Amino acid sequence: MVLVFIETRDGKIKKSSFEALGEAARRAADLGLAAGAVLVGPADAGLDGELFARGAAKVFRLESPALGAYSAQGYALALKGLVDEVKPLAVFLSATAMGEDLAPRLAAKLDAGMVSDCTRTAVEGGSLVYTRPIFAGKALATLKLASRPEIATLRPNVFAPAGPRAGAAGESVTKAAAVPEAAVGGRVTEVLKDAGDEIDVGEAEVIISGGRGLKGPEAFGLLREAAALLPRAAVGASRSAVDSGWIGHSHQVGQTGKTVSPNLYIAVGISGAIQHLAGMSASKVIVAINKDPEAPIFKVADYGIVGDLFQVMPALTAELKKLIAD
Repeated sequence: MVLVFIETRDGKIKKSSFEALGEAARRAADLGLAAGAVLVGPADAGLDGELFARGAAKVFRLESPALGAYSAQGYALALKGLVDEVKPLAVFLSATAMGEDLAPRLAAKLDAGMVSDCTRTAVEGGSLVYTRPIFAGKALATLKLASRPEIATLRPNVFAPAGPRAGAAGESVTKAAAVPEAAVGGRVTEVLKDAGDEIDVGEAEVIISGGRGLKGPEAFGLLREAAALLPRAAVGASRSAVDSGWIGHSHQVGQTGKTVSPNLYIAVGISGAIQHLAGMSASKVIVAINKDPEAPIFKVADYGIVGDLFQVMPALTAELKKLIAD
């Protein structure tokens, strides 16, 4: 079995978890195995059907009074108990903040090998093979893990979720997780959302990011106005903009922020420091807007606009409004 840890937010399964489950189902089929999904803590009963429709043959629910809210220690302990019992070939998690927090703890408890931020998986010679970017995205490493189980986190927005299968069914198993309260050293007590309930940049399909060229926090309004016209779009930022206090850290893209892989990435007033490129170079299409024709961002951009962003962005937004009106 290839087991997938499923993340939920506000009672709904996160898109990145559907992506990880889709990839697990494909690799499990290649190996003649089944894909399983695991929900930890309280979760709506209707989620099982969604997981069956997306490729899970079996859904495990791990319940305990100590798992009422996310806890890295508690979740890792609960997952270890299930893995010890089920003995899956591999455990996939999405490379989100939660997945990257949980995966190494689980690997340590299982004394298992781990590969993070994968952008490709495959089966070669009956074994799983993982590909991940290294050296700030300048090279790709292909890896095989010698341990069992194998632990891997998958980059969001890279893997296609399995299309929903009408009438799909599977087996639901609820287990009491042996997680004593004393084992939970810390837990999430509150989740603070950005104003307007914006999409997380890690899961957005379109990202419009601003940098030092915006000259202040007010200019991010230009980016938000354009992003509001596009489906599943979010506003991102470079480290310099975040360090200047113009926008919150949750929007930061780069080596010290979030690594993203949207379908479209628009870099506005961002010069293209290597730390920023490391977080967005895997975007499928990159558009750069900068008044400096020598800015490094143009070297990775598919399309470039050399011009004043305070003129380009309003013109771009106006054209988007025309397209929508048509």
